[in-house]
Amino acid sequence: MSKLALPDDVRSRHGAKAPFIAIAGGVLLVLSGLLSWSYDDRILDDISVRFFPLGIQIFAMLFGVVAVVLGVLLLRRPPWLSPARGLRVMGVTCVVFVLWVLASIANLAGGLVNANEGVYVALVGAVLVALAGFVSPEVELDVRTWPRLSSTLEILVIVVLMAIVLFTTAYTLDIEDGVVFAAFLITLIGVAGGALGSGFGGYLGFIAQNNRRPIMLAAFVVAFLFPFTQDGSDANMSIATQILIFAATALGLNIVVGLAGLLDLGYIAFLGTGAYVGATLSASAFATIGWKPPFVVVMLLGMLVASIFGLIIGSPTLRVSGDYLAIVTLGFGEIFRLAMFNLDGNNGPELTNGPNGIPAIPDLNFFGFDFGTVHTVAGIPLGRFSNYYFLLLLLIALVILVFVRLNDSRIGRGWVAIREDERAAEAMGVNVFGLKLLAFAVGASLAGLAGTMKAHQDTSVSPDQYIFLESAFLLAAVVLGGMGTVVGVLVGATILKLLPEKLREVNDYRLLVFGLLLVVMMRFRPEGLIASKRRQLEFHEDDEELSEIVQSQHLQEAK
Repeated sequence: MSKLALPDDVRSRHGAKAPFIAIAGGVLLVLSGLLSWSYDDRILDDISVRFFPLGIQIFAMLFGVVAVVLGVLLLRRPPWLSPARGLRVMGVTCVVFVLWVLASIANLAGGLVNANEGVYVALVGAVLVALAGFVSPEVELDVRTWPRLSSTLEILVIVVLMAIVLFTTAYTLDIEDGVVFAAFLITLIGVAGGALGSGFGGYLGFIAQNNRRPIMLAAFVVAFLFPFTQDGSDANMSIATQILIFAATALGLNIVVGLAGLLDLGYIAFLGTGAYVGATLSASAFATIGWKPPFVVVMLLGMLVASIFGLIIGSPTLRVSGDYLAIVTLGFGEIFRLAMFNLDGNNGPELTNGPNGIPAIPDLNFFGFDFGTVHTVAGIPLGRFSNYYFLLLLLIALVILVFVRLNDSRIGRGWVAIREDERAAEAMGVNVFGLKLLAFAVGASLAGLAGTMKAHQDTSVSPDQYIFLESAFLLAAVVLGGMGTVVGVLVGATILKLLPEKLREVNDYRLLVFGLLLVVMMRFRPEGLIASKRRQLEFHEDDEELSEIVQSQHLQEAK
């Protein structure tokens, strides 16, 4: 029985009413979007208007539409779906959404007296949806009855999903109000949780397994088209480039942590190494090295120097493990930062300009293409951040290719064996120390590559950019998204980089928020948001349904 469900006798008595309760709740949520939510029209992008839904009112209507669909599916449930689970997740999330809006109205408008009828109608509807989920009888899914679609229809499903992702991403970055952004985020969690929890998640995973290459191609097409949806907005594209740099670095760390199982708390130093290589070899007037090679050479040198640092730190320290390894890598990160402070010509060689760093790094110029110039394509202006965004997409593609090829290789299997049981792997003939060292070197080289691009994109490099907190956020992105996966780490990096940008009102409490988020994740989904089936089975050994899904996918792949 699900931990969130009511006792069996209660569900048996009231389970037949659940579909109608869910539909009623969904109708009330849709109706609430047509009503006024606040007397004050100056807050939350004006939700005081009736019969002209905006922002938060549309979010409530979206909850309602999904609730009605799940309620109808509950009446005539396909054997491969479990709408009750989705209703529970979405209902609870919807209640949180309405309470968040109600508290925001009270705070911004000066009391609950300024809340109009729409928010209370939405609260009743949300409670009904949650109640329907709790009284619905629990059923077992039969994944063997998944609908079999033609290849054309499966690809069409992928295209539609990617179009939704593109629209949602563009809409998310356009939200400026932090409270509205938080409400939209809760809506995304609720609607996605309701759909995925009902069984659509497993089915979409099944489609994705059958179309790995098309879905990867579609993902990159969506990413490529994203700048064309921003109408030349440098603010949004700046956030996007920062996310890509953060994601590329996190993927490198994923090799060390997710595959090899080595806890590295000083990984940001490798990103800094690449950034300083790019800065000192740039055409900046403050660069301390006279040699100005082409940027392709700089990228290779950044990878090489970072991998050498990885070998230097790895050789003496990888003979320890666990907490001791974490302490040593933490110390290395601090040593790097302090060394960059001291290489100022007074306390050491003049290389990094000390705490002043290396500013005024010029934009890249490839074969006459100036990354600092606005280019117009199809009537849409693409500024410098858009130019760097396309370059970083190529970087992400390269990092993903390296990660996937290594993960599927004999080396990747060796890393996984070390992560699971180091002594058993060594007993089976795995070169434990050599593979650990290789993981450190490869992960460091990918971070160094990202660092060379970061230096030009940021136009400056200084030691205070590479503090321990950044290493902690990189590790949190890997753990939050799903260790050992590509999509999971990309999602985790996006969340941890986007939230501080959009929720600046609570920026002073971001460590508290991230800490609570990780605690909740460890309690309810320790394998991460998007984890591999193998990791899910490790954390949920008693989940027979999950085991059946994995076996069904393996059989389909074998066919």
